[in-house]
Amino acid sequence: MISSSRAPHRLGYSAAAGVFAIGMAGTTLPTPLYGLYRAELGFSELVVTVVFAAYALGVITVLLLAGNLSDEMGRRPVLLCALGLSAASALCFLFEGGLPLLLTGRVLSGFAAGLFSGAATAAVLELAKPGQEAHAGFAATAANMGGLGCGPLLSGLLAQYAPFPLTLPFLAHLLLVAVACVVTWLLPETVRRPGRPSRLRLQGLSLPREVRGVFPASAVAAFAGFALLGLFTAVAPSFVAETLDVHNLAVTGAIVFTVFLGSTLGQLLSGRLGVRRALPGGCLVLVVGLLLVGTSLAVTSLPVLVIGAVCGGVGQGLAFRAGLTAVSAAAPPEHRGGTISAFFLVAYLGISLPVVGVGALTLSLGLRGAGLTFAGCVIALAVCVGLYVLRNPPADT
Repeated sequence: MISSSRAPHRLGYSAAAGVFAIGMAGTTLPTPLYGLYRAELGFSELVVTVVFAAYALGVITVLLLAGNLSDEMGRRPVLLCALGLSAASALCFLFEGGLPLLLTGRVLSGFAAGLFSGAATAAVLELAKPGQEAHAGFAATAANMGGLGCGPLLSGLLAQYAPFPLTLPFLAHLLLVAVACVVTWLLPETVRRPGRPSRLRLQGLSLPREVRGVFPASAVAAFAGFALLGLFTAVAPSFVAETLDVHNLAVTGAIVFTVFLGSTLGQLLSGRLGVRRALPGGCLVLVVGLLLVGTSLAVTSLPVLVIGAVCGGVGQGLAFRAGLTAVSAAAPPEHRGGTISAFFLVAYLGISLPVVGVGALTLSLGLRGAGLTFAGCVIALAVCVGLYVLRNPPADT
């Protein structure tokens, strides 16, 4: 099956990007609410990171088993399935009665994100008309990171200033999902002759020959950047409340939002700098951001934490968009969805494994010590990747 039809459309890439953003917002909606769940259910910081990692486990499972599903079935059916899983996740949180349902909701949310990552990115890129490719590339990555950032901002505001803090955010998301379903139904299909999927099987990281030269460095840079995002979405709310004594949920959501805002700004800059400069430059800026985050942990400073979040987010956005652009441009159309899914697979390993390690370290080192250890490890990784791509720069696209 050959993907990417360029026929005229009523709805273009911006509509698909809106669907993408709504879907991803649901995956971070619980972030400012973990403190409320901890108070209600009485679990530890390690359990918070395990609940968060359940989401990443769901993402990785889908990417391993069904990363190329939209290449076979078409983009639109897979997007509708992802929206259905997102709605099911919200219902789990609405009827939450304990840790098992929280874990189920996060796994379902991970399934949705795994389907969105490949299918929605490919749909946005393929719905672009000739000459719109650069704008569509920014729209795809900005929808991903912007959606992830808007989730905690929305839930933090509703939980702090509206009634029913553990209910209203998920009702609002269900309404947005309903709107996204209508938009998705109206989107044109970009896969020619979509058919039934083949039997699900472990895909691993089998890559087309065309992308093997650019994939490793691009994916490892994404791993390092997503590790920073994982720290903010899983651990930063607890640090803000317990160490900085800030208990306003709207402020917590806004702090998490800043790292994703920085990522979106970095993606905008990446398009102007080009892949050759944005990939190593992003690694460098990410290192600076991590140094600032580490400093904020050491000196207990909220302003330094926010500056570090923005700076680290910019670095993550620069490297993320540059890597995704290089990988998606090199991939042949018939394997684009699967290749993009493999890229996100490595990224989501970065958002899960280090965060669970931080949660485990909090038991012996506390939040501050675990955060400093995390920052040091990711700094070392980002420096190594940055030096490698400086010596072996990918081609501009």
